[in-house]
Parts: sequence; C-alpha cells; structure tokens
Amino acid sequence: MKTLTAKSGNRGGKGYTIGRQGFAKISAIEGIRITAAMDADFHEFERNGLSAAERRKVIAKKYGKVR
Repeated sequence: MKTLTAKSGNRGGKGYTIGRQGFAKISAIEGIRITAAMDADFHEFERNGLSAAERRKVIAKKYGKVR
C-alpha cells in the first residue's frame, strides 16, 4: 500500500523571521510591551553580534527562574 505524506507548504521547512519592529507591532496587539531594560539588552545583543543561542543564554540567566 502506498503511503501519502502531507507537504508543509512552499517554504520547504524553513522558518520565518520577523524584525524587531514587526514583533513590536504584533506584541502591541497582544498588550505586551518590553521594558526599557529589555530594550537596552536587545540593543546590546546587536552591538555585540550575539547569536540566537547566546542571546537565549543571556536572557535565561538574567530573567529566568532559579531552580
């Protein structure tokens, strides 16, 4: 018997990345605002050229809960 598989659209499994301004507009609709400290963090990430993994590590360390 032949198995049928669903295709995941035309993007070929690639993700879509929105910029900071686009994210801010979407977040505003949801009532989410970033603090001045968080905005400063994001600017610092860009200035230092941090990768996504490095950004997540810094955010988790600064804002995450200690277990």
